[in-house]
Amino acid sequence: MEFLLDPLMESEKSWESYSTSSSRSEAVEFKAVSEDNDVQDGDTLVSLDAVLPDDLLEKVLSFLPIVSIIRSGSVCKRWYNAVHSGRLSWTSMSPQKPWYFMFTCSEDAVAGYAFDPSLRKWYGFDFPCIEKSNWSTSSSCGLVCFMDSEDRSRVFVCNPITRDRKKLQDAPGGKYPDYSAVAVSVDRKSHSYTVAVAKCKQVPEDYYQWDLSIHVYESESESWVTPFNEILVGWRGGDECVICNGILYYLIYSTGVLGNVEPRHCLVMYDLSGRSSHMSLMRMAIPAPCSLTCGRLMNLRDRLVMVGGIGKHDRPGIIKGIGIWELHKEQWREVARMPHKFFQGFGEFDDVFASSGADHLIYIQSFGSPALLTFDMSQKMWKWSVKSPVTKRFPLQLFTGFCFEPRLEITS
Repeated sequence: MEFLLDPLMESEKSWESYSTSSSRSEAVEFKAVSEDNDVQDGDTLVSLDAVLPDDLLEKVLSFLPIVSIIRSGSVCKRWYNAVHSGRLSWTSMSPQKPWYFMFTCSEDAVAGYAFDPSLRKWYGFDFPCIEKSNWSTSSSCGLVCFMDSEDRSRVFVCNPITRDRKKLQDAPGGKYPDYSAVAVSVDRKSHSYTVAVAKCKQVPEDYYQWDLSIHVYESESESWVTPFNEILVGWRGGDECVICNGILYYLIYSTGVLGNVEPRHCLVMYDLSGRSSHMSLMRMAIPAPCSLTCGRLMNLRDRLVMVGGIGKHDRPGIIKGIGIWELHKEQWREVARMPHKFFQGFGEFDDVFASSGADHLIYIQSFGSPALLTFDMSQKMWKWSVKSPVTKRFPLQLFTGFCFEPRLEITS
């Protein structure tokens, strides 16, 4: 793998993107768009070559932020070899705070900027695999999974840092379902991964019934299975699911045809390890804590967290705030609500927004603004990111994004 990193200059105010090779053996070329000028006099550098053996040098480097690890490869030949060795040293590298990739909703190729919360810097970023901005995404432990939004069967898995990628076999269940969702989960010890795809389509000539199927891919067997299928009555699937502690959690929506207006949303769960086919998801459905808009599910350190817009009582499609909840013993427990000053800070905030999270960090952004807000679950702290280099060029321009954990050792 090759990592190319340019000097990062705060004095350079122009934003610039970058391009990378499509080769699987090359990783991203970082060109930062905001950073302090920390270039030091070469005379102050201290060589560790004569002191540290290779394995200890790699161990020391593994404690650095991932961008610093990549930059260290340009110090000398020995450090370059250490960074690109591909040995198991990176399996014990320090946990990395999740990055957030922000881009414009358009028909063009997807390219944008990635925010690094550790160094509080943005980098021009050309994401591999993703072809359209409306593709479904899910991430886990360094891998990002994409699903084609058109036929909803093409599925890709990639490591955006090393640019390693793989196209999976098409997901079963037929093409062009009415609704679909994708989730990926990586085992941090074995590095094997599981992809789950939920597909939901209306039963022909029956407005009451929706056919829901769950399809599971295992990287070890490199094959799909379809362990579950159920006909929902008065409920339909959506586009949001996540895997947490071996359980697939999936948001479903009331169709209202049976008068079941409240609750408008429910959470259903399916045990991926047991894979029972003789059960009803609706028997253990958990109602949403309130009328939701843009509900998003997240696995934060094996805790199931949901972010959503809180709808007004008389007009549920219009949000009056944004809440964060954690599932605790099949009950939603409110963690936080976005303070009004931050809610107003988005400017053009409407009922549509993006949210994504990993580790203990949650990102929230309005579709109508490139402003990015973070919430630290451990410190219960709200904070704006450094100003995004993404600019709004016309009034109706939309933005979106998702987060991922930068890792070097995970492959598809």
